[in-house]
Amino acid sequence: MSNRLRSDFWVSAYIRRCDVEGVEAVLRKRGAAEAGAIFVKVDRLDGTASLFGPAPQVFLDDSGERLFSAILVDATPLDVEERMTKEMKFDSDLWLVEVDDRIGRHFLDLSADG
Repeated sequence: MSNRLRSDFWVSAYIRRCDVEGVEAVLRKRGAAEAGAIFVKVDRLDGTASLFGPAPQVFLDDSGERLFSAILVDATPLDVEERMTKEMKFDSDLWLVEVDDRIGRHFLDLSADG
């Protein structure tokens, strides 16, 4: 059995962390409470955005920490939206959090590849 924090708790804590840092973060799509995949869109509010998603399983360890990989970096917000539309067709249980930060902070733990 995994000791990973449930998705709903992780997302709630993540949004709180962003708020504490003075960064606006909103839940765009609620997914499966226990184990839905989590995606984070970071909009730099200058016409560029990045998208982070779950790291490939090969990068996960036994700590239970969620690791993320960059999926799109310095793309247009429309490119990110199109990618998320595809992801949602594939996995209707995913979560999407949107972060607005002019300097692109995301506060995520990134995998070795990402």
